Amino acid sequence: MSSSPPVLKTSGLSKRYGKRLALAGLDLEVPSGRVFGFLGPNGAGKTTAISLILGLISPTSGRVELFGEDARRQLAASLKRVGAILEGVAFYPHLSARDNLRICAAISGGVAAARIEETLRLVGLSGRARDKVRGYSMGMRQRLALAAALLHDPELLVLDEPTNGLDPAGMREFRDLIRELGRSGKTVFVSSHLLGEVEQMCDEVAIVKEGRVIASGAVADLVRQGDALDLRVTDVAAAMEALAALPWPAVLVDGDRLSIEAPRDSAAEISRALAERQVYLYELRPRETSLEEIFLELTSEEVVS
Repeated sequence: MSSSPPVLKTSGLSKRYGKRLALAGLDLEVPSGRVFGFLGPNGAGKTTAISLILGLISPTSGRVELFGEDARRQLAASLKRVGAILEGVAFYPHLSARDNLRICAAISGGVAAARIEETLRLVGLSGRARDKVRGYSMGMRQRLALAAALLHDPELLVLDEPTNGLDPAGMREFRDLIRELGRSGKTVFVSSHLLGEVEQMCDEVAIVKEGRVIASGAVADLVRQGDALDLRVTDVAAAMEALAALPWPAVLVDGDRLSIEAPRDSAAEISRALAERQVYLYELRPRETSLEEIFLELTSEEVVS
């Protein structure tokens, strides 16, 4: 594992507005080259955290580090290595996508014309680059916003609710773009309350509630958490008799499917016990849940999906 510092790290990050605590000691570490989901219901503090990360507001307490440096001390230098899409991004509707990107480039210090064409290609807008933005769909506008964020080839992308307002096809297109960026080595920090999108898009997640991280880890690990195995067998009755002799409870789920509350490393013992009764396995796998189920269990909140 790389010993390089995390691309983004927050330590005890808090923000108070009068009596309201919007963020309460947020601790995050976002490693390089990963698509990292920042997950929580509306009002959980996600947008406040992003505003603090980008230096748009000052923390009440705590620290943000970008690329291993204190962001408040090195903000201008750090932000040159960051691209962002915030909610409510706007373009000049009477101008083309290409002209809008030229303006964005000029405002932020300029890039080569070839880079503008490259970003249009990356987000799949080359064929519509001359079209006025007022004729763009919501999905195309989001792709244009991503192109603007990529103009300076940033190492870190920060995206706040990037799929809000998109139809299912637009969500899939945007999700595929983000996954491709992650595969290319970009670090992408995605804030969202759309659990299904995060599960398909991200390598790792942090779940936040009331301004605090309540769970974090690799998506694959989170959806496989818990000690449970699902089985399909040739003889359900004989299987239940065999499993009754083991120290883990087993239940019939449906037809030839069983579920047993047992750790993964018990799979060999379970298989042997069944084989001794001439019961054979069609399937034996760790039970997987969804990110939505985990989220609901942790937060007891109704979510939008």
